[in-house]
Amino acid sequence: MQPRPTRNDRREAAREKAKVLREGQKKRERRNKALIQGGVIVAVIAIGALIFGLIMDGQRPAGPGPRNMASDGIVLVGGESGISAVETPALEPEATPTPTVPDDSGTVANIVMYIDYLCPFCGQFEKTNSESIRTMIESGAATLEVHPIAILTNKSAGTRYSARAANAAACVANSSPESFFDFNALLFENQPDEGSTGLTNDEIKALAQEAGVSSRSTIDKCIDDEQFKAWVGDATNRALTSKVPNSDLESITGTPTVLVNGNQYKGSLEDPAEFQLFVLQAAGQSFESNPTPTPTPAP
Repeated sequence: MQPRPTRNDRREAAREKAKVLREGQKKRERRNKALIQGGVIVAVIAIGALIFGLIMDGQRPAGPGPRNMASDGIVLVGGESGISAVETPALEPEATPTPTVPDDSGTVANIVMYIDYLCPFCGQFEKTNSESIRTMIESGAATLEVHPIAILTNKSAGTRYSARAANAAACVANSSPESFFDFNALLFENQPDEGSTGLTNDEIKALAQEAGVSSRSTIDKCIDDEQFKAWVGDATNRALTSKVPNSDLESITGTPTVLVNGNQYKGSLEDPAEFQLFVLQAAGQSFESNPTPTPTPAP
């Protein structure tokens, strides 16, 4: 039987136990401090990298705009090989667009459209009139100038579909302009609902493939990189704040804005006959204003 510890023995044991506890606590505090400091350093580095990336993205110089859209729109004309684009050089950043010179002979209808690929009214107009416009272009009775703008960018659950679709249209205009009419039509045939997340980049690229674009890899990269993001923003801002060329409109106030020889169409979006009649009347007015002179008979 062991002797009972004296008061001094108990006091010494308690003192030793307290010492062990204090040393353990100090070790835990040092370990926690090191972990906290390390976590803070990692967080600071991550935040710093994010801020640096955002700053660099903001400071990254805007590249040139798309080729074949010097007016901020692409002009499509008919020919023996079908629908083709009027080729123009790319706009340099902050350059002023060059307005298209319309055919004022009165024998050709100059159709100009400002559209947003998420706009349901644009979709309705396209559904009603796309094929008749195609026929007019192919027959040489009309030209079509399409201005993709993005005024509904915040209406797609954060995916910026309106701007991404306009960028994709610019990618096709830049690298495969002969496919623009078909790609434009497919974007509207597959138009997502306003307020939805819209089409993904892969879905947009699939539509470009369906339209038969050339330079697929170039266009795919252009869509993924959003190569013409800055141009889309600038072109949209210009449309909303500047006088509309070849018309009396002070600016674009909504989509679709459809002009024929400078006259704005305000009729039905669901009646193709009404739009076709408007085209004929607008062309007729141009002919009356600029009649072809009758040759003077030779004596």
